[in-house]
Amino acid sequence: MTRFQGKSVLVTGGSSGIGFATAKAFANEGARVVITGRDADALESAKAALGANAIAVRNDAGSVAAARELAAAISAAGIRLDAVFVNAGVAKFAAFPDVDEAFWDTMFNTNVKGAYFQIQSLLPLLNRGASIVINGSINARIGMPASSVYAASKAAVISLARTLSSELLPLGVRVNVVSPGPVQTPLYGKLGLDAATLDATAAHILGQIPAGRFGTPEEIASTVLHVAAPESAFIVGTEIIVDGGMSQL
Repeated sequence: MTRFQGKSVLVTGGSSGIGFATAKAFANEGARVVITGRDADALESAKAALGANAIAVRNDAGSVAAARELAAAISAAGIRLDAVFVNAGVAKFAAFPDVDEAFWDTMFNTNVKGAYFQIQSLLPLLNRGASIVINGSINARIGMPASSVYAASKAAVISLARTLSSELLPLGVRVNVVSPGPVQTPLYGKLGLDAATLDATAAHILGQIPAGRFGTPEEIASTVLHVAAPESAFIVGTEIIVDGGMSQL
């Protein structure tokens, strides 16, 4: 398919996991892809894998100044955007009594404030008919223990998609959320858990997925592309849940 031939898209956090799978899917359908991330080596590796048409920009998704710098860099390159996947985020888990202000700020600065001001900064660069897709999470819906701050941050961006839709639709810009369930990505190795706890956690989660398995980054990517494509022009301000049935239990 070539739904994005001649189009330009941005994928934040595009150097690994769901972000990289989505960037690759966009590139495979003809798009020029801009990816961001904080790890310079991972970015260069991802850029090489995406091909000569890809652009990699080192960027901190939790910084308002960096959001504006990214928009300026894209503008300086003469790029106008047809789709944005606001994917960069952080997932950390802690029991309620153990959460401190720094933990809260880290999560909300990246997942909510960063996303909000990134969209604001990019607005002048969006073509009419552009689609913004925000990466949500079913954690906003299932009440999983130790996820209070992460879940709250994802609930915030789900709400943000609804309100921004009403505000940006007159400009020809759609905003939606794709909320993954458990997906096997490198993110699981960044939760700060030892190997035994990580394995036990994964086994516990697996038992709650009716589909009987974790999702793949490629499955989330295909949903993002569907929502971002012109064929989905009537999908506005909503949340698409991709979780193997987990949130239906």
